[in-house]
Amino acid sequence: MAAEERENSMPSNFIHDKIDEDLKNGVYTHVQTRFPPEPNGYLHIGHAKAICINFGTAQKYGGTCNLRLDDTNPQKEDTEYVESIKEDIRWLGFTWDKCLFASDYFDFIYECAVKLIEMGKAYVDDLSADEIREYRGTLTEPGRNSPYRDRSVEENLDLFRRMTAGEFKNGAKVLRAKIDMASPNLNMRDPVIYRIAHVAHHRTGDKWCVYPMYDFAHPLSDAKEGVTHSLCSLEFENHRPLYDWFLRELSIPNPPRQIEFARLNLNYCLTSKRKCLALVRDGIVDGWDDPRMATLSGMRRRGYPPAAIRNFCEKIGVSKAYSVVDMGLLESCVRDELNETAPRAMAVLHPLKLIVDNYPEGKTELLDVEVHPAHPEMGTRQIVFSRELFIERDDFMVDPPKKYFRLFPGNEVRLKSAYFVKCTGYDTDENGEVTAVHCTYDPASRGGNSPDGRKVKGTMHWVSAADCFQAEVRLYDRLFSVENPSDETNGSFERNLNPDSLTRLTDCMLEGALRDAAPGDVFQFLRQGYFCVDKTSTTEKPVFNRTVALNSSWEKAKGAQKA
Repeated sequence: MAAEERENSMPSNFIHDKIDEDLKNGVYTHVQTRFPPEPNGYLHIGHAKAICINFGTAQKYGGTCNLRLDDTNPQKEDTEYVESIKEDIRWLGFTWDKCLFASDYFDFIYECAVKLIEMGKAYVDDLSADEIREYRGTLTEPGRNSPYRDRSVEENLDLFRRMTAGEFKNGAKVLRAKIDMASPNLNMRDPVIYRIAHVAHHRTGDKWCVYPMYDFAHPLSDAKEGVTHSLCSLEFENHRPLYDWFLRELSIPNPPRQIEFARLNLNYCLTSKRKCLALVRDGIVDGWDDPRMATLSGMRRRGYPPAAIRNFCEKIGVSKAYSVVDMGLLESCVRDELNETAPRAMAVLHPLKLIVDNYPEGKTELLDVEVHPAHPEMGTRQIVFSRELFIERDDFMVDPPKKYFRLFPGNEVRLKSAYFVKCTGYDTDENGEVTAVHCTYDPASRGGNSPDGRKVKGTMHWVSAADCFQAEVRLYDRLFSVENPSDETNGSFERNLNPDSLTRLTDCMLEGALRDAAPGDVFQFLRQGYFCVDKTSTTEKPVFNRTVALNSSWEKAKGAQKA
């Protein structure tokens, strides 16, 4: 890739400035990154930023980016999560150079641990986890050496081999790096680098009963596969001295450089895997891909286009400053993308029958309408017009207030792409509820324009009773009603759930052209918002999810609550 093409392929940021400096100074001759998620849950919107940064950086410099699954904690990992991670990355629009696993390097990492022992830089410790924490000290007090810190190299090698052979129970012993118990950085106070875990691994089975800790496996995995720039979130900044210590002490040639960036924090969202798992396990949501979840699979099921998520990540930029991004920005990116790409259709969510009394009974006609008003290349679709139609219930009022421009007795409106109709009356049931509205139509106004030039102020969407079909429409809103749902000062995070995050409408009427829509297809329902076909949808029981409303009503709702 030419230099000028590289510069224009992705916006520059402080990470790229450092990479440019490295390339200029000959520290590296190429760029290789990696995306290293742990397969213990589904990816969420925060991961999307890391994906865009790692894969986007590699693309900008004509380099490569690997997917590396950090499978060093077999108690929590599963192949289900591995496959979901792959699917999410592909869906977001990226392709890895190689799909690798930390477990690919277990033999190499183990050899490095043995090497540290032989160098007198690691020792087997018999302290319990609680005792290790106690000995570590605090931010203001130095730690204390373990009574097992000065074991001989021979004894440590023997104990570590016995740990590996399965001689000891979980927690009985650990292997620690011997660094500095008085270091101001707690991560440098003899960190644990191997622990015993008699657990079958999803790839290596029962080969191992000792597993490396992330802080040890991470730099060695980066180095083994040739990563030049290890890009990770800011919480690993204090771990960088340890990252560099392992590489330096083990004399790793051409060591990678770790660069940290601020992670993505989105309000009204929960991204903790532990808490997300609780939502799934307790049946609060319909699985990891529930459209209210902040997971990428949930956003995909809801109808978020991947281009919108990539654009969102580009807009928020890359920095080292902690910040919380407003959910409204993500929703705005979704609207902007779907406004350009989503075909138009008509759907009536709260149907009320409209009878055109002067339209011949049994007659139907086909109207050609544009699929997208701004993109004629998308073609046209045909909708059916008939004597009986359905309109939205709130598009008719018996006694309307001022500036109500929709249908009421004596008023004339435009039916979108069809005719002018004038209300002549209505029917009610024994409780006084309106059951049907009557009108007449002007045959000369076909297409929604009057030949005599008269104007009407109201335009309404509709569907034909002769061609529409009934569907369930799910109106999704934010899962939590507070900006920081993780705040548990008033109890469990479940207390912050939004009781109106899901509304099911089961008697919606949709235009017939939508019958052939497939799961994942997204449409703009005129005047309603953007909707996509749910994965559970069938011909017999069609289901549509609201992706996002045409305009944000959330800020208005918050303002009303404050008032």
